Amino acid sequence: MSARKKSTEQNTDLSRRRLLKTALAGGAVAAVFPSFAKAEVPHIISHPIKPSELDEITVAELQEGLRTGKYTARSLTEEYLARIDKIDKSGPSVNSIIELNPDALKIADELDRERKEKGPRGPMHGIPAVIKDNIATADRMMTTAGSLALVGSKPPEDSFVVQQMRKAGVVLIGKTNLSEWANIRSTHSTSGWSGRGGLTKNPYALDRNTSGSSSGSGAAVTANLSAVAVGTETDGSIVSPSSLNGIVGIKPTVGLVSRTGIIPISHSQDTAGPMARTVGDAAALLGAMVGVDQKDKASRASKGKFHTDYTKFLDASGLKGARLGVVRGYFGFLPQVDDVMDHAIEVMKSKGAVIVDPAEFKTLGKWGDAEEIVLDYELKADMKKYLDWLGSSTTMHSLADLIKFNDEHRKTEMPYFGQETFLRAEKMGPLTDKKYLDARAKCIRLTRTEGIDAVMNKYKLDALVAPTDSPAWMTDLVDGDHFLGGSSSAAAVAGYPDVTVPAGFVFGLPIGISFFGRAWSEPMLIKIAYSFEQATKVRKSPQFLPTADLNV
Repeated sequence: MSARKKSTEQNTDLSRRRLLKTALAGGAVAAVFPSFAKAEVPHIISHPIKPSELDEITVAELQEGLRTGKYTARSLTEEYLARIDKIDKSGPSVNSIIELNPDALKIADELDRERKEKGPRGPMHGIPAVIKDNIATADRMMTTAGSLALVGSKPPEDSFVVQQMRKAGVVLIGKTNLSEWANIRSTHSTSGWSGRGGLTKNPYALDRNTSGSSSGSGAAVTANLSAVAVGTETDGSIVSPSSLNGIVGIKPTVGLVSRTGIIPISHSQDTAGPMARTVGDAAALLGAMVGVDQKDKASRASKGKFHTDYTKFLDASGLKGARLGVVRGYFGFLPQVDDVMDHAIEVMKSKGAVIVDPAEFKTLGKWGDAEEIVLDYELKADMKKYLDWLGSSTTMHSLADLIKFNDEHRKTEMPYFGQETFLRAEKMGPLTDKKYLDARAKCIRLTRTEGIDAVMNKYKLDALVAPTDSPAWMTDLVDGDHFLGGSSSAAAVAGYPDVTVPAGFVFGLPIGISFFGRAWSEPMLIKIAYSFEQATKVRKSPQFLPTADLNV
């Protein structure tokens, strides 16, 4: 569903020259320039955006407005569609939405009628949402993973997660752009770009990257173009774009949310998850996404472990007595990020958390080669299953067919980067190969048994803590992404949950903090993340600057 480059596990050289000193103020980090340099840094003027009543509004506030009659599902849908037109398709032209749902207003009207006649279905009834364009819908929207190869294909039914969201009363207003094929096509890709959708921009600084592969979902939510969004992750592609776009992302335990009908990379690591401006909103959406799907083996394991209401775990005092382990092995890629994290740790201590620092596991990052092997094998096998599911609605039926299509449409599909990963994966054999089985066993051992489980058992921890990612880097279609570091991989490879929350800023660019832990520990992680969020309240709306303001 979404993958990031293996280089995210590599810390940069700590001996690099520190050209800028940092200062901590109000929970955020700002660069302090010598007086002679300040005049050389021009002040950046924000792109004027007319304030909206929906700016930073929460799902709970929307639901209260729907209850009192202040809003209707239709009025909310109309307002979000208008904002998409003004901000996404014109003005700063964020380009987060790849396609609008032509039936959105009709769906909203039906839900409004149902509310009047029967009352609301639940906390997501009438709430507008957008979903990533690798999540199948059997409606008038397409499902393409951003690739022109799947334009015109027709899923035989909604993905299971969309079925659950529709049952909850969510209004799907559109699909979001993504890193094409969830960032698994090339080793030199630019996150947020797809052949079908073009490039998504970061609303905090339009020349900077959104990360990926849930690029459009992250940008749409932070720009207040939708109440909430759904992303997908294989390794980092919910939590990283959430961090770089200053929002909350929940990457669930693999199996908590069904993968049926979602364009795959890896059945070992793939999952969909909520992306929202607050922990409460993400928790509300997660409850509308879960449920046992007999078609997904991993989903069957969630029986008795999921909750249809995760908002009951929102506890402002959740940090009190929580035992948190700081994974220092994930620090050190940027001094300013370390400063943000150290301040966050002090805040957690002040709220009664017991901090174990450091809480390391010796296997950290040693599974990289094995993960690559697993993803290559599973990409080839799992993609064929999905394409076969599409049947005669597409001429694409294998990874080899996709490779051929890209070669034949090189000008539109590969103008900036190629398909090295596709070519490598196509050479893999069946999932019965010893090479694959050994690699998967190694991943489980290093990330679970000798990794997360081991360190959490050793120190009796409730969660592990690390910086989610670096600040957003400049988008570079020539050289591709410039990852400095990140902490997604341990939880991703283990199939364990990971929650990221805004923690601070560097030059006005958001920095997220990740809380991750054992399988099915979403309630505990949500409790801790919510408590941190309430203690800090770091989140602030983007200003759609043309570039980062270095005077901040």
